[in-house]
Amino acid sequence: MSFLDLVNKRYSVRSYEERQIEKEKMDYIMECVRLAPSAVNFQPWKFYIVTDKEKLDAIKYTYKREWIQPAPCIIVACANHDESWHRRSDNKDHADIDLAIAIEHLCLAAAEQGLGTCWVCNFDASLCHQLMALPENMEPIALIPIGYTSETETPEKKRKEMCEICTYI
Repeated sequence: MSFLDLVNKRYSVRSYEERQIEKEKMDYIMECVRLAPSAVNFQPWKFYIVTDKEKLDAIKYTYKREWIQPAPCIIVACANHDESWHRRSDNKDHADIDLAIAIEHLCLAAAEQGLGTCWVCNFDASLCHQLMALPENMEPIALIPIGYTSETETPEKKRKEMCEICTYI
């Protein structure tokens, strides 16, 4: 499969089967995450792979949408602000950028393995922080439900035209 085919295959899944993900697939996906680049190679992240029913239900409570309920696993992607690189000129913290790169590695690797994912950023991060008993320097950036999709068709992607996003100078 070409990279373009893989990118076209990946979309935000909002319908999951309750079946568990094979450990080999999850290990492969997380190896792809581990190899993601980051600013100054600081890798300021921690990924919590939540499958325990009680903890999973608690995390789902931080994002009260019905579609997430059947997801057999949610990965809580966290930034470690004590380890992230800060640009010298303005002290910009690159943790969010680093996490975005790693999360997209996760989503593309999952699609390659026949699994669906969805970025969830509109969740109660403070409640998630509390439920996960995270240290103060660790910020939950996104929830990524992951699993086998129960959808039968890949939705059409609506994207801007190339001329709207790209200018050659």
